[in-house]
Amino acid sequence: MDTLLESLLEIREHNGPDYKPLIDFQSWRVALMNYTPDLVPEKIYRMQKHTETDEVFVLLVGKCILFLGEGGERVTAIYAESMEQFKLYNVKRGAWHSHTFSEDAKVLIVENRDTTDVNSPFVDLSREQQARVVELVKELWG
Repeated sequence: MDTLLESLLEIREHNGPDYKPLIDFQSWRVALMNYTPDLVPEKIYRMQKHTETDEVFVLLVGKCILFLGEGGERVTAIYAESMEQFKLYNVKRGAWHSHTFSEDAKVLIVENRDTTDVNSPFVDLSREQQARVVELVKELWG
């Protein structure tokens, strides 16, 4: 690629497992998240929330379920949304969330660049809540 083009266009991709930030600019970040065996329904044991920002998810290919949790310091109720391709899903600031993917899934994520573990705490789910996650997947995906 010629030097001029590199100064005008940045091209990134991610084909490995899990989450990878690809482009940061000023206050925002774009990442891709792919299937990872750590997020099969039987292994989802916690949820995360972002205390300073919303987070947008876009399903590009495959299947993905967003799990959403109500509650302040602890998750008190769990809901699931099976994502549709190319729709924007904005997880609101302070909403507990997690996700599971089909093996061919690829999800685009847009968030604030300063979204880190410092402002994104995790909370463990109870055994009953973990079982609920598995049950929700069976209800949505059969």
